[in-house]
Amino acid sequence: MYAYAAAGDLSPVVRGDPALVYVPNSASNTVDVISQRTFKIVRHFSTGELPQHVTPSYDLKTLYVDNDVGNSLTPIDPRTGRPRAPIPVEDPYNLYFTPDGRYAIVVSERLRKLAFRDPSTMRPKASLSLPTCPGVDHMDFSADGRYAYASCEFGGRMIEVDLRDRRVRRTLVLGNGVGSPQDVKLSPDGKVLYVADQAGGGVWELDPGRFRVIGFMHTGAGAHGLYPSRDARSLYVSNRSAGSISVISFASRRVVATWKLPQPASPDMGGVSADGRTLWLSGRHDAVVYAIDTASGRLRAKLPVGQGPHGLCVWPQPGRYSLGHTGILR
Repeated sequence: MYAYAAAGDLSPVVRGDPALVYVPNSASNTVDVISQRTFKIVRHFSTGELPQHVTPSYDLKTLYVDNDVGNSLTPIDPRTGRPRAPIPVEDPYNLYFTPDGRYAIVVSERLRKLAFRDPSTMRPKASLSLPTCPGVDHMDFSADGRYAYASCEFGGRMIEVDLRDRRVRRTLVLGNGVGSPQDVKLSPDGKVLYVADQAGGGVWELDPGRFRVIGFMHTGAGAHGLYPSRDARSLYVSNRSAGSISVISFASRRVVATWKLPQPASPDMGGVSADGRTLWLSGRHDAVVYAIDTASGRLRAKLPVGQGPHGLCVWPQPGRYSLGHTGILR
């Protein structure tokens, strides 16, 4: 699944983009822009209310700030790092793109729906109501691109959405249904779906074909974000409440390392640098961003930013097209 997202495998579309990190500060209604080279903030601008994530467009030509309560997307030109005029969009907690590039999918957590829109203009095309999925949150897609798998943060369950007819095909309750599923990532071979459970302090393993639980790994309190390494051998798990990062081996499906950050720490969402050497994560409750050496787990830098930093985007990233969120490229 990540064959085209290996270290340095940049599309010609992004090769000229400066190496920056875009940090949405949810409680400050701002974005801080950090240089990956100097570890310094090089730009700062205001957004709509409650910016949650910064999302690369399907064609890699635009970054969108998802202004949840502000009901808008703020486009950013990744060539300059500068924002453009906002686009009205209702309740954009999260933003994804179907693997065929046909639709943008706005994840409207508050309104319990997925809004299918034109990926270029963001004009509405269709909508899928999700009354049985409270807190629809994060997603990933099946290997063949037909299905989307979405977490229901406040319902302790996952749903499978058929993208051809835009309907919920199956629902899976995780454990006893009291968990808080967050980020979702498919394994490199497409055979295991990993789901971080913030309340359960670990990661669920699902068989996406049968849509069944096949395992659970304890990682740390507040398991939240999931990020594949550039060589597709490891999965990094940010444990927000534990202040640590767990490293899971895709081959053995076991935790092989745990990196403890200097406390207090609240590692949340982020991404891996284009060369694979640095894992960038927001410190959700500490108004900082962490830059972590992926070879040693050592903290390279801790940078002060605005209040409530959330779904930061590391850019540019390798890959042919974007599936959204903070950068799921294939």
